[in-house]
Amino acid sequence: MQDRRISQPSKEFQMQVLVRDNNVDQALRVLKKKMQREGVFREMKQRRSYEKPSERKTRERSEAIRRARKLARKQAIREGLLPAPPKKKLPERKPPLPETTSKERAQPMSTAGQR
Repeated sequence: MQDRRISQPSKEFQMQVLVRDNNVDQALRVLKKKMQREGVFREMKQRRSYEKPSERKTRERSEAIRRARKLARKQAIREGLLPAPPKKKLPERKPPLPETTSKERAQPMSTAGQR
């Protein structure tokens, strides 16, 4: 017998996205967003090349420190110990077009050229 190792998808890594009204583009966007949140793209990028165990430990340790600092910073902001960061200013949007009624759409725009 040959020893074959075929990676079976485990329950914890399976993702499911529903396609509604044959809208595959929207389903793809949802799938990409889920994969981004789960860190799939980041892990794929890391696995492109071999990472030594010592480098992996160092990276994981620095990531844990970064997460702890971020959590402490957010908690301090919530408790009022630190000022909240300034909110980003959104670009101004164009004003909406004036609404036209069905009567205005049915009438010709201008009769100035007629005699």
